[in-house]
Amino acid sequence: MALLYQCNFIEKLSFVLSTQRLQSVFNQKIVTKNFKKAFNLALLHLITQQKMKLNATICYLFLTLVFFNCSQENQENEKNEASILPDPYNGGITLPPNFGATVVVDSLGRGRHLAVRDNGDIYVHLRKLTDEGHGIVALRDTTGNGKADLVQGFSKVAGTGIEIHKNHLYYSSRTKVLRSPLSQESLIPTNTADTLVELVDGSGHMEKPFAFDSQDNIYVNVGSFSNACQVEKRTQGSPGIDPCEELETRAGIWRFKDDEQGQVQDLSLRYATGIRNAVALEWNNQVNALFAVQHGRDDLHRFWPEHFTEVQNVALPSEEFFQVDEGDDFGWPYCYHDPFRKAKYLAPEYGGDGEKIARCSEAKMPLIGFPGHWAPNDILFYQGDQFPERYKHGAFIAFHGSWNRLNHDQAGFNVIFVPMAGGKPSGVWEVFADGFVGPAPVTNPSNARFRPCGLAEGPDGSLYIVDSQVGRVWRIMYYPEGLPEIEMETEPIVEETIEDETVAPELAAGKLVYDANCKACHMDNGKGVPGMNPPLVETDWVVGDKTRLIKVVLNGLSDPIEINGEIYQNAMASFSFLSDQQISDVLTYVRQSFGNEASEVTTEEVKEVRDANE
Repeated sequence: MALLYQCNFIEKLSFVLSTQRLQSVFNQKIVTKNFKKAFNLALLHLITQQKMKLNATICYLFLTLVFFNCSQENQENEKNEASILPDPYNGGITLPPNFGATVVVDSLGRGRHLAVRDNGDIYVHLRKLTDEGHGIVALRDTTGNGKADLVQGFSKVAGTGIEIHKNHLYYSSRTKVLRSPLSQESLIPTNTADTLVELVDGSGHMEKPFAFDSQDNIYVNVGSFSNACQVEKRTQGSPGIDPCEELETRAGIWRFKDDEQGQVQDLSLRYATGIRNAVALEWNNQVNALFAVQHGRDDLHRFWPEHFTEVQNVALPSEEFFQVDEGDDFGWPYCYHDPFRKAKYLAPEYGGDGEKIARCSEAKMPLIGFPGHWAPNDILFYQGDQFPERYKHGAFIAFHGSWNRLNHDQAGFNVIFVPMAGGKPSGVWEVFADGFVGPAPVTNPSNARFRPCGLAEGPDGSLYIVDSQVGRVWRIMYYPEGLPEIEMETEPIVEETIEDETVAPELAAGKLVYDANCKACHMDNGKGVPGMNPPLVETDWVVGDKTRLIKVVLNGLSDPIEINGEIYQNAMASFSFLSDQQISDVLTYVRQSFGNEASEVTTEEVKEVRDANE
């Protein structure tokens, strides 16, 4: 009956199965090239022979070939999936039983987010341009073994956000959201780049991830300029600005139309506020709502030691998982969330002491408070059927890993799974993919082997993860009958032991100043934090002009700077409270450590710059 109904439906269409109408059918995604050839040959035969009523015959033939074609495609898909074998040791990560990972490609550069097209093509957005000047890399597997054998770079726009929507590739820079049309024939989009949205410029959290709803809207994260909206940025004891003026243009989510060019950020377009930085942003089509995971604030103990211990600083505040509705206010910078007491408390910059709630009783609460400083960088609601049913509609969240758990092992560096039902967590979250950091904990994120940053789902339900250290991409698949036997051609990678640098006696005083004031941001090896805190290694900012370097220490630095092609955005506080001798000691230490070989900075040079500065 279903077959006859479909035939009758087709016959009732005006100009049934005319050449023009057939072409529109052929343009649908379910019709393959082999089917088109077979149908054309059959149609030609029927017309020339004129043996049967054309419409009915073509209708039955069409449906028969469709069913045959779909069955053949399913068999081919199952065969292709079965031929994709996981790599030895899952390419360096650990997964739950019956899950395996294949390394699609390696060493692309600092990968951020990625998107997968319905034909399996992958697009990876990079934080830093490649040596060839490309900010996006396109990948294609032409052999069906799960490995990208066609790799093409394009675009001069580095950044984070990237999505495929309405047959366009959307991507963002620090200040714009752009799109380029995709074609069926080409791996990379055309050179046309339409600017849809112009966003506020500045420094601080400048990445612009975005998400789409089903009503032609795009939602863009605009992260905060500062850590906690202090009068003196990142300075111990400095109070908060009240009201925080940043909130008019930063620390929120803005909504725009997804196909209108030339839109400009305006307060009237703000969708939600009080969100310090939501790099992980996604629309959940099952419940028709926006969700985000926020990067929480830093330095509760370092800036407010009278209220918070070093142990508290390691775990506080939460990385908050939100459902974001229009008009919501989540409380930054006035409030922070404690994951242990499951409440929001007044920030110390605004009179808080770890116990006061005050105005924070009005801030919207998170669905979950994850451990502090884990750095959530992407979220994906799983829609596929490849994974077991319990994963359906659940949330995968990629944690980039912490950098500011001072004097403690860094944490995060994993992908977790949150079971969801009706848009709410329906069970306890769990670690899904781990081992990215390597075989041993690290105190510096630059020593992590990998840092998971972006997530995407393939058309077959595979989960893709991209790393930001070297640009490795994994494809994770589920093998219901158990993992296939594979030869372990290589041994698990063992990281080299990182030994402490031997400090010459004449540099010991400078190291003490460095450890007390600089190590938290620039790390114990001087490599800093990618995209945030600049390195002190192999840069003219350190080994070049001494006057400029002294001025940075005395005055601080609020504007972003570029070093070796990468932009660093975090503000640096003034350290003018240090004595001339302390500044001389620490700058001499920095200029003669971490592989640097530059001349000392004398107290006379510091005094001369300080006097001129005043």
